[in-house]
Amino acid sequence: MFQAFELGPFLIWTRVLFVLLGIWLATEFFLRLAESANLSLQHFRDRSYWYASAFVFGGRITAMLAEYKVYLNDPLRSVYLHDGNFSFLGGAIGIGVVLYFATRGHRTTFLQWLDALLPATTLGLVFSWFGSFFAGDAYGAPTDAFWGVMYDTPSVRYTIPLHPVQLYYVFFYFFLTFLLLVIRKRSGRVGAETLFGIVIASMGTFILEYFRGDFSLPVFANVLDFGILTFLFVSLGVFALIENRISAKASLWYELGPLVVTVCYMFSRPWFDLETFELRVSQLLAVLALLVTVVYVVVERRKHPYF
Repeated sequence: MFQAFELGPFLIWTRVLFVLLGIWLATEFFLRLAESANLSLQHFRDRSYWYASAFVFGGRITAMLAEYKVYLNDPLRSVYLHDGNFSFLGGAIGIGVVLYFATRGHRTTFLQWLDALLPATTLGLVFSWFGSFFAGDAYGAPTDAFWGVMYDTPSVRYTIPLHPVQLYYVFFYFFLTFLLLVIRKRSGRVGAETLFGIVIASMGTFILEYFRGDFSLPVFANVLDFGILTFLFVSLGVFALIENRISAKASLWYELGPLVVTVCYMFSRPWFDLETFELRVSQLLAVLALLVTVVYVVVERRKHPYF
């Protein structure tokens, strides 16, 4: 694959080039979306160092966690930023964390910022996955399909045709970016882009990860596990809605209820004779992101009915 090319005395890594291109276009796109929504951009000038640091730190830490075995075997590699190992999604999450705290005192809600940040993130992911395709990162599982690709690099453990899962993600996120723009134009309520975007991205990730062939820490779960997770997040959302309407004693009992159910389930789980299936960590995180987003958007819309 076209992993790198020479430009004079310099060796340019293709993945790094695509990531930088994605950062530039996603930043421009995000600022334009925020400006069109009449969101103040002054805090980006005042706290530019914090945003830049959060993006680099979040992207680097996320990438290191995804390939933790490499960095456990060679800890010094964690400080070598020039190795090109970076997660665009992790960087966007870092931006979101700083954005949450930087805009808490503003008249706008954090959900409005998420509506602008999400389409920009999906656009950036298009270029990030393009870079992964050329670099042979996050490669696919073996396939007999005629569109399978082969890599001649030690980092890929297969020497047979593989699913070009990176290109699957490219097309998926490109379509999702376009869909979010349509939703943004037609929606009359804040949070539509965030809700639909995260739900669709989570479902797409859960499906596409089955085509991955690279290493991932396995997670073993059953259907009841997801039922308990859903129960916890729904309980959290209901509590956020009624917290100010009930007494302190009732609030305490409400908090203890889900906790007791969870503890009892954890102790009794080994006795449930249920079919267990293996997931990738990214699939579990996609499910969690879906549940968190649904609860958060519903609660925020109830708190701010006029947005």
